[in-house]
Amino acid sequence: MTGLRKAADVTAPGALTPPAVHRRRRRRLARAAQYGLLVLAALLVVALADWNRLADQFGRVSVARQMFPEVITVALRNTVLFTVGGFLFGLVLGMVVALMRRSDVPLCRYLAVAYIEVFRGLPALLIFVFTGVGIPLAFPGVRFPGGIYGQTAFALGLVAAAYMAETIRAGIEAVPRGQWEAARSLGMRQSHALRSIVVPQAFRIIIPPLTNELVLLFKDSSLVLFLGVTLQDRELTKFGQDAASSAANTTPILVAGLCYLLITIPLGILVRRLETHTRKAR
Repeated sequence: MTGLRKAADVTAPGALTPPAVHRRRRRRLARAAQYGLLVLAALLVVALADWNRLADQFGRVSVARQMFPEVITVALRNTVLFTVGGFLFGLVLGMVVALMRRSDVPLCRYLAVAYIEVFRGLPALLIFVFTGVGIPLAFPGVRFPGGIYGQTAFALGLVAAAYMAETIRAGIEAVPRGQWEAARSLGMRQSHALRSIVVPQAFRIIIPPLTNELVLLFKDSSLVLFLGVTLQDRELTKFGQDAASSAANTTPILVAGLCYLLITIPLGILVRRLETHTRKAR
């Protein structure tokens, strides 16, 4: 009887509201306030912006049409080639540095750590300037294989390898120790076990961050303009800048940005799906 009376008191109109209900109400109010602020900000932007001037400066269709098809056949193609070359070179060099980082030889570890810290700490712009100016001064007559493509792959790869090395090392260390022990119990040498068992498993783990590094390299390829390029070697940023200067209008910059998004957005979606697949596989 007493328990029924207490239950009736809790559900009575004057009963105290449980703390959980208060928290839910506060969360709903906070969420509603955030949505309200976002809507208010959007309305202010729509009301205060001069859309006619923006459309004339960034959306002039006649200027955009003049960029085609070269913006795709030349600029976008070169950007993709620069990025792929830098990624492949960085992947190979990063693998070497990662193995040096795990070496039993102290000198190899020190060199790997020094490389990673230096090239992760320096801006990519300085690496491109060094590649375009410093190397020709230090080694007169030296030419990169592939011309500007090889030079850009070298500069991008130097930067990417420092990040990829740490990613690869983390992937190798994430492979369960039992895999090493099982390989050794089968009579495999450490190098054979690393090459045949550990590294393939590590790469399945690190595919998402490596894909993310590819996205970053795609944007960093715009620094190729510091190496000096011909009209046929221009990438998206340089192509957009030249077109904007010729037309005295910034529409080409917007078009170049949209071309970047044609690559980066699908790659971003791929990264998320790979991360989801990796989590499910674990």
